[in-house]
Amino acid sequence: MGSFEQILVGILAIIVLFLFWPGAKAAMKKSREAENPDWAGALIPVGIVVLFVIFLVMLARN
Repeated sequence: MGSFEQILVGILAIIVLFLFWPGAKAAMKKSREAENPDWAGALIPVGIVVLFVIFLVMLARN
């Protein structure tokens, strides 16, 4: 990828961060105010997916 394309991708990433920041900030505020935050219910499936992707990458390298 050329340097011009990298600059464009960086600018796009910054724009996306500015677009999603208000929603992410509100979501973080709501999660702090939740009575019973059940993070294990969300983290376990995400962790399984991450481990599966790592497994697939290791499999593809061999």
